Amino acid sequence: MNSKRAVIITGKHVQDHEYIYPYYRLKEAGFDLDVATVDGLETLGQLGVKVLTTKRIQDLKVADYRILILPGGAKCMEYLRQNSGTIQFIKNFHDAGGVVGSICHAAQLLISARLVKDRRISGYYSLRDDIQNAGAVYTDEPAVVDRNIVTTAHYKDLGSWMAAILSLDEQFIS
Repeated sequence: MNSKRAVIITGKHVQDHEYIYPYYRLKEAGFDLDVATVDGLETLGQLGVKVLTTKRIQDLKVADYRILILPGGAKCMEYLRQNSGTIQFIKNFHDAGGVVGSICHAAQLLISARLVKDRRISGYYSLRDDIQNAGAVYTDEPAVVDRNIVTTAHYKDLGSWMAAILSLDEQFIS
C-alpha cells in the first residue's frame, strides 16, 4: 500500500460532519487524500457542504491506499450500496488488509460487501437489526475495532473513532 494515502468514498447527501472531520483529521495526520464518488463530480452534503472529488470510484486502485473512510448519511448510503463497483472496491480493500473506517449508515455498505458476519460492528441505532441479521454482534461504543474495521454509530464519537482508525493504521505499518 502507498505510504500515507487514504480515500473517502461518498456521494450526494453525505452526512456533512462525518465527511468533514475525517477529511481534515487525515490531512492533519499527513495523509494524501482522495475523495471518490460514483460520477467523480462535485456534490453536496445534507447540510450543504461542498464535497470536492478527486476520483471516480471505478478508477480507484486498492494498492494506492492504507485507509478507507465510509462516512454516513442514510440517502447517500442507500444510493452507494446499489453500485456494485463501490461494494466490490470496499470488499477488495478490506481483503487486502487496509483499515476500513465506517460511521453511522455506512454500516450498510459493510453489510452489502458481506464483511460483518461474526464481527463486532457499530452503526446508526436504526441499523441494529440489519447488522444483527447480517450475522454481526451490534456494539454501541465510541470506536469498535474488529480486525481491520473500525466502526461507530454517531458523529458525536468522531474523535474517538478517528483516533482508533489512525492507531490501527500505525499498528499495521509498524
